[in-house]
Amino acid sequence: MAITGFGPAGAVAAALLGQAGLKVWVGDRLPDVHEIPRAIALDHEIMRVFQQIGVIDAIAPYFEPFTNSEYFGVDGQLIRRMTMVAPPYPQGYTPSLVFTQPPVERALRARVAELPSVTVALSTEVRQLRQDADGVTLDISCSDGSPARVRARWALACDGGASGLRGQLGIGLVDLDFDEPWLVVDVLANEQGLAKLPATSVQYCEPERPCTYVIGPANHRRWEISLKDGEDPREAATPERTWALLSRWLTPEDGTLWRQSSYRFHALVAERWRAGRAFIAGDAAHMQPPFLGQGMCQGVRDVANLCWKLISVARGEVQGKAAERLLDSYGAERQAHVRELTTRIKAVGAVICERDPVRARARDARLLAECGGVVRDTPRQDVLPPLETGLIHPTPGAGTLFPQPRLADGTLMDRRHGCGWRLVSDGRLPADALPGLALIDLVHEPEADAVVATWLHRHGVHAALVRPDHYTYGTAADRAGLDRLLDAWQRR
Repeated sequence: MAITGFGPAGAVAAALLGQAGLKVWVGDRLPDVHEIPRAIALDHEIMRVFQQIGVIDAIAPYFEPFTNSEYFGVDGQLIRRMTMVAPPYPQGYTPSLVFTQPPVERALRARVAELPSVTVALSTEVRQLRQDADGVTLDISCSDGSPARVRARWALACDGGASGLRGQLGIGLVDLDFDEPWLVVDVLANEQGLAKLPATSVQYCEPERPCTYVIGPANHRRWEISLKDGEDPREAATPERTWALLSRWLTPEDGTLWRQSSYRFHALVAERWRAGRAFIAGDAAHMQPPFLGQGMCQGVRDVANLCWKLISVARGEVQGKAAERLLDSYGAERQAHVRELTTRIKAVGAVICERDPVRARARDARLLAECGGVVRDTPRQDVLPPLETGLIHPTPGAGTLFPQPRLADGTLMDRRHGCGWRLVSDGRLPADALPGLALIDLVHEPEADAVVATWLHRHGVHAALVRPDHYTYGTAADRAGLDRLLDAWQRR
């Protein structure tokens, strides 16, 4: 496998494939990680993947729980509150987190460096990708400027929003109709500055200038500030203008600018995610507005979805036309999921970004009327859609992220039983052993907090077949349903 781009998505892909024993080459044009943060938020699904690749302990110091996000309307009144689901946490981790990206990326790269089947090439440019019936060839320029070639069975482009390989593959981007200029500012606030700032993250849904305030780890604070028509994005990113825009909250005596960059927030998705033996993932495949902090999450979801399928095909577990259908399901599943989540993110953005004062007041009145005048907590996780297509069996709960229970001895399920195919039951539908399928009976091996019992009860079932990326393939409420589920799984 040849991976271009050693950012978070590329690093996770290299780790997943490398720890499965596949031979991997991963290259990046930069000599090291970016030393400024870009992503600031992740969720518990991504932490479960980090657990899977063995970096949880290394990254833990750089994470903190995400505070509530409070939305304030035209006249400063509270109109919405985004929170996280209550304990016990269904994936085994705090559902919403903020983090410091550079050291987390270094920890990912350190894990990849431990894998003997993975070769890393930094300061390396991929010039051209060519395909034939048996594999792909990458023409590269090495760190010393010398040319070389890499031969692989497949290629994966994780080389960012301006992906050169996406262009070579002839893959276009579909515009999902969001394009706005914003200034993103990261500040390391001092004690004096911290005392001035809100105690929660805030969405200022003000027509004059919508903006977002995020409480990051330690003294890291982020603002996303919309720019008006006619404002020069380059001028906005100068220290003088940035401090002027921050003057509502801080002065230069209250902290240090870590980063200030002007961006156009886009909503884009690739028209296809596979071209022969080449795949795209991460920002190369999609971009979305940052209002729910899902950018890096989406890239990790991409590679978690793709890598178990590549591993199954590489090991010969799936062959022939079935192997091609399995690999094709990557793009079908992820494109549909990204489109739906982007639609939901745009709806959140529409609440924040209304510029017309009359319509903004109508929005505030509508949101308050919908909750009877009392703003209730809305967990961020409720916004995330399930898989609606691809490798799922149409039964209750299919396509949703399956919980990771903590077992009675405190061990998380994946640590005990691995991350292959798993049949998880409450003991009412015993199953015979099948090749490649772990059987997890929560009667004989009880869970500590009933997160699976609650999930099964909510869907009216007694067993769930879970994919290697932790999504539910299908469920069964009785013996006949379980037989149909397992038969469908084996045939597919």
